[in-house]
Amino acid sequence: MAAPLSACQKLTARRGRCAARTETAPVAFTEPGKKSHVPASNTVCLSTQNRDTVSPPVPRPVIKTSRLGPEFFDRPCVDLARALLGQVLTRRLPGGDELRGRIVETEAYLGGDDKASHSAGGRRTGRNVAMFMAPGTMYVYQIYGMYYCLNVSSQGDGAAVLLRALEPLQGLDYMREARAARRKKEACKPIRDWELCNGPSKICQALALDKSFDRRDLTSDPDAWVESDQDPQAAIVSAPRIGIGSSAGEWATKALRFYLLGNRSVSVRNKSAEQESS
Repeated sequence: MAAPLSACQKLTARRGRCAARTETAPVAFTEPGKKSHVPASNTVCLSTQNRDTVSPPVPRPVIKTSRLGPEFFDRPCVDLARALLGQVLTRRLPGGDELRGRIVETEAYLGGDDKASHSAGGRRTGRNVAMFMAPGTMYVYQIYGMYYCLNVSSQGDGAAVLLRALEPLQGLDYMREARAARRKKEACKPIRDWELCNGPSKICQALALDKSFDRRDLTSDPDAWVESDQDPQAAIVSAPRIGIGSSAGEWATKALRFYLLGNRSVSVRNKSAEQESS
């Protein structure tokens, strides 16, 4: 008997069948000073049902550059949380297609005295061991028994950065199909582009990231990595982290969440913090 297909393989197979019976639209990318071009391998399926509801393309194209190495991730947690903003998270699917999204929101979890961290007080478990591994290690954990969240380890014992939101750049139709597959049928109105990855579990759904990525190294992994594409002029907002209860004491209000000002894909805006940043 053949082994059952994974969720990612099922989506890839469905995508292939869809391409055979519907029109395909090329995804164009533009580099500075060059005309738009269409890579032969980057086509996406547009179903008849969704053709009229697909949002306009993201105005700022991704610039494909080299993978960020160990030296990038080897920095204190807060510094890494800020440095990741604007960089591009890339996911290569089993069939070879690549998904990309610009990191626009992060949260720093410092370990040690940080009572909101999974590693508070130096607590090390089978679940959070990736937080104690070399900087650049992926820490993927499950919430509510069904959703996953992606973190990246940094300098500091038990310190890691949570990726909270991405601006989708490449493979949007795959992301939309992957997100729709996890939603209740009655809630399946079309997902707008900026809603595809505007939350930590949405990132993992859209990019087919699950527990199998836990403890893997972003600096060398063949299926997931981060590319450099940061805009040094982008304004960064600092605000308290989301969903931290009063049991964390003063750590509930510390400004350890960072996001790109004005980016539509940010999960939750903090207007008072934005005014302070401007």
